Amino acid sequence: MQQSESGGVAATSEVQLNEQPNALIACKVPEEVFNEHQLKEQFEALFRAFDPGTSFQFFKSFRRVRINFTDSLAAADARVKLHKSDFNGKEMRLYFAQSVHIGSPRLEPPKPEKQFLISPPASPPVGWEQSLDAKPGINYDLLCALSKLGPGEQYELHTGTTDTPSVIVHVCEDDSSGGEEETEGGKRARPRIIQTRRPDYVPSENQ
Repeated sequence: MQQSESGGVAATSEVQLNEQPNALIACKVPEEVFNEHQLKEQFEALFRAFDPGTSFQFFKSFRRVRINFTDSLAAADARVKLHKSDFNGKEMRLYFAQSVHIGSPRLEPPKPEKQFLISPPASPPVGWEQSLDAKPGINYDLLCALSKLGPGEQYELHTGTTDTPSVIVHVCEDDSSGGEEETEGGKRARPRIIQTRRPDYVPSENQ
C-alpha cells in the first residue's frame, strides 16, 4: 500500500511538472541587448547556466525575449533566481510563457449549417428548396381595350374624383406619320410631355 501510494504521488507530481511551461518571457529588455553582440552573449549566458540547451527568440520591436528551456524545472529555477534581478543597470522581469491550445492544429471548415452564410454558398443548407417564381400579372382587359384603340385615341383606366386624378392611357401615333415637326438637320422635335392636371380643391363643409 505504501509503494502504491508513493507511486501515485510520483505520478501526480510528474503530471504537474509536465504541465508547467518550459519557456520564459523577458520584458522591458534594454535596447543594447538587441544591438550589441557582446551584451547579447552575456544575456544568453545568464540562462544557459540553468540549461545549456536553451534557445532564444528576440523581439526588438516589443523589447521582449522568449527563452525556451528543454526542461520546465530549469525554467522555474531561472525565473525564481533572475526575476527582478539587475542586468546592465536595469531591472529584468521574467514571466512564464503561457501556451495556448486552440484544439486542432488544422483550420477546420465551417459547420454545414453555417455554410449558407458564405457568399457564394458552398452548398445550400439542409431542407432548402428553390422557390418558384410567381407568374406575371397580365391584365387581359387592358390589352383588349388597347388593341381596339387607334392612333391618337385614349382609354380611361381610372375615373377621377375630387380627391384623386384620373388615369388615362394615350396611344402613340404611328412613327410613319408626317405630322410631327422636324428641326434643322432632319431630326424630329422632341414631343412635349403634358403634365396631369391636379384636381380642383373643394373645401368640405365641416371645415
